[in-house]
Amino acid sequence: MKYTTRQSAILLLSDGTIFHGKSIGISGTTFGEVCFNTGMTGYQEIFTDPSYCGQIMVATNPHIGNYGVNEKEVESSGIKISGLVCKNFSFNYSREDASESLEDYFIKENLICISDVDTRALVSYIRENGAMNAVISTDGTSVADLKEALSNVPDMKGLELASKVSTKEAYFYGDENAKYKVSALDLGIKTNILRNLAKRDCYVKVFPYDASYSDLASFNPDGFFLSNGPGDPEPLSGAIAVAQEILENNKPLFGICLGHQIIGLANGISTYKMFNGHRGINHPVKNVISGKGEITSQNHGFAVNKEELENHPDLEITHLHLNDGTVAGMRLKNKNCFSVQYHPEASPGPHDSSYLFDQFVENIKKVS
Repeated sequence: MKYTTRQSAILLLSDGTIFHGKSIGISGTTFGEVCFNTGMTGYQEIFTDPSYCGQIMVATNPHIGNYGVNEKEVESSGIKISGLVCKNFSFNYSREDASESLEDYFIKENLICISDVDTRALVSYIRENGAMNAVISTDGTSVADLKEALSNVPDMKGLELASKVSTKEAYFYGDENAKYKVSALDLGIKTNILRNLAKRDCYVKVFPYDASYSDLASFNPDGFFLSNGPGDPEPLSGAIAVAQEILENNKPLFGICLGHQIIGLANGISTYKMFNGHRGINHPVKNVISGKGEITSQNHGFAVNKEELENHPDLEITHLHLNDGTVAGMRLKNKNCFSVQYHPEASPGPHDSSYLFDQFVENIKKVS
């Protein structure tokens, strides 16, 4: 139900820090790792991105909801964030082709949201103290009870979440008469990735996160794809084994975000949890092969170990994040494989990196 009188609400961080605000939509309590996204648009795509599963999203854009919701602009079957924190929530929207208000969408999707929060202060605090677990409560639960419940929430480090967002059954996407066939391992795949593959004459069969190499190979694909997704990559031993088998058979392989980390682990490169991660649509990346810069869309809290990668005889860095020097892309020198830590499908975001899908298709052409 909607509330004529907006209830007081709080955001409690695991270190005991409290931020106050007002409830939007449904009443309740939700837990997750608090993080922030600096994108100025594309909130609907962000909320439905499976990579955000298990996370409470802080929107740095001060206005959320002003263009409503369009049912065609979703990246999965529904909202995947655990909760939303924002400054100004727009109950009215002005976009002509919006299908409903963001508030109605939140109520339908049972998302708990807190607005009227000093998000500038909150983001500054997270930047200084790092990502941590948090709870949003809009139902009057006592701080003492919230602290006790929050202490039992597992840390993101070591947490496997792909199983919560992956498809349960394999499905097809695109034109069955397309020139190329691609087997995709769904670790939390975004719909726009599938659109980009289909646009390049690829017929995609999407497999659950726990599918085996033989499952993916049974489609007789021309190439393999490892998707983005939430959580720590290290617990995904099955996906790591799949990547190893794909490489052993020297099949064309492309990985994005979590898929990129899985490829790293498959080659003995460790991953680590970042202090804050990268989440936004204006992250600068340098393609060290071409020397060109790219403005990219990013969403990740883990990364591959740069020093180990630099010392690996068969791997090379292809892209670097210009803000902090972390690895943004890599490729195998002796295999038909490359991966990036960002989103070339950029939904939302710029299209500077869409050439990577063309590169994947070119790699397929070399062996088809």
